[in-house]
Amino acid sequence: MTRMGATAVGFVAVLLWSLLALFTVGSAPTPPLLLNAICFSIGGSLGLIWVFATGALTQLLQIPWKTYLFGAVGLFGYHALYFSALRMAPAAEAGLIAYLWPLLIVLFSGLLPGENLRLGHLFGACLGFAGAAVIIGGGGGTGFQAQYLPGYALALLCALTWSGYSVLSRRLGDVPTSSVAVFCVATAIASWCLHFALEETVIPGSTIGWASVLALGLGPVGLAFYVWDIGVKRGDIQILGTASYAAPLLSTLALVAAGIATPTWGLAIAAFLITGGAAIAARASLRS
Repeated sequence: MTRMGATAVGFVAVLLWSLLALFTVGSAPTPPLLLNAICFSIGGSLGLIWVFATGALTQLLQIPWKTYLFGAVGLFGYHALYFSALRMAPAAEAGLIAYLWPLLIVLFSGLLPGENLRLGHLFGACLGFAGAAVIIGGGGGTGFQAQYLPGYALALLCALTWSGYSVLSRRLGDVPTSSVAVFCVATAIASWCLHFALEETVIPGSTIGWASVLALGLGPVGLAFYVWDIGVKRGDIQILGTASYAAPLLSTLALVAAGIATPTWGLAIAAFLITGGAAIAARASLRS
C-alpha cells in the first residue's frame, strides 16, 4: 500500500468519528463505562473474527505485553473521557473541544523521526483550529457556560489522550493492525469491571438507543480504529492530522441535521477555514 493510499484509508476513520457525538447523544442515558464496555465488546469481537479469518493469531502471540497495555490505555482513556464529557456538557461544545486532537497531532508529529514540521503544516493547523473556534465561540451552539467546565476539562484531556496515542503509535510501525482487536477486547474487559464497580447499570430504553450503541460499536468505536491504525503507521500523519479538522465540522452538521444543534452562518465560515487549512497542510506535505 502506498503512503497516500494509507492516508486515504486513515481518513475513513475521520468520517466515522464525525458520527461519534450524534450516536453518543442517541445512546443516552447509558453511563460512560457501560457504553465503553458494550461498544468495545462489539468492535473487539469483529476484530477477533478478522484475526482468525486471516490467520493472524500467530502474529499476535509475538507482540510484547507493553504494546497491548499501551493500546488498551489509549482506547479506554480516550473514550471514557469522551463519553463522560458529552454526558456532563452540551454535545456540540464538548465534542469540538475534544476535536483539538488534530491540531495536537500536527504539532506533536514534528517530534517524530523522519517527519518535518513545515510552515504550511502550522498555518493549516491554525486555520483548522480557528474554524473549530468559530463554532465553539457561538457559531454552532450556545457557547461556553461555566456550569459545564468539568465536562469541558474532560474533553480537553480527551484531545490530549488521543493525539498522544496517535503520534506514539507511529513508533509501533512494526506492530500489525490486527493487534487493535486485542486493544479493543482489553478495553472492553476493563470497562466491564469498572462499570460494575462504579456505575449503576442503565441500558438504552428505546430502539434508537440500542441502534446508536450498535452503530457506535460497528463504526466509530469499531472499524475506525483499524483504518486509523493503518493511516498513522503507513500514511502521512501530518496530512491526516490536519485533514481531521473535517471531523468537528461534519460532527456539528450531523448534530444540526438531527435537531440537536442549531445551524448558523458560523458553520459556513468554519467550513472555509477548516477545508482551507487542510488543503494548505496537504500541499506542504506533498512539497516535502
